Amino acid sequence: MKVIVGLGNPGRKYVGTRHNVGFDVVAELARRMADGSGRVKFESDLYEGRLGEERVLLACPQTYMNLSGRAIRQILTFHKLEPQDLLIVCDDLNLPTGKLRLRKDGTAGGQKGLQNTIDQLGTQQFARLRIGIDRPPERMDATDYVLGKFVGKERDEMELALPKAADAAELWVREGIDRAMNAVNATPKPPKPPKPAGPAAAEEPPAAPD
Repeated sequence: MKVIVGLGNPGRKYVGTRHNVGFDVVAELARRMADGSGRVKFESDLYEGRLGEERVLLACPQTYMNLSGRAIRQILTFHKLEPQDLLIVCDDLNLPTGKLRLRKDGTAGGQKGLQNTIDQLGTQQFARLRIGIDRPPERMDATDYVLGKFVGKERDEMELALPKAADAAELWVREGIDRAMNAVNATPKPPKPPKPAGPAAAEEPPAAPD
C-alpha cells in the first residue's frame, strides 16, 4: 500500500489558505478514487481506495501543521510500512506560485510539517511533492501570509496547479519516484521559433491595356 499525506490545518477557517494546498490535493485524489471509503483514525481524516492497480491510503492529519509527523508515524507503524511508501504533499514558500517540485528525500527546507515528520520518523528518506506559494510581500509576516487565502492571479494559477499535483501523485503511485520526478521536474522546452518565410514573390506588373 502507498500512503499520500496532504499537510494543512483542520477547521473551516483554514479552508482555501496557502498552507492547506496539501489538503486540497488529497481532496482531488479522493474524488478520483470514487470507489474508496473514508474514516477518522490516527488523528487523521483517512480515505482508502485504489489508483489503478495500487491500493492507496490518503491522509489529512488533524493535528495542525506543526505536529503532522505524529499522525504520519502512527499510520506507517500500524500498517507496517516503510518511509519509502510515503509521499507528502505540502506548500513551499521558496517556489513560485503553482510550481511543482518532487524529491525522493531531503531536508525540510523550513516547512514545519515536513520537519516534524522527519523528527517523528527519524529519517529524511521519504518522497515529498512541494507546491509553490511564493514569498510573502515585503514587510508581511510569513505566518499571516501562509494562513491567508489565494487572491487574484495566484488563485487562477493554483486552480491549474492542484490537478497537476494530483496527477504527479498518481504517477508516483503507478510508476515510482524516479519516473515521476523526471516528469514533474522537467524544464519545459521553449517553443521553437517559427521558420522564416521564403522570399516574397515578385509582384506581377500590371496588365497592359487592350
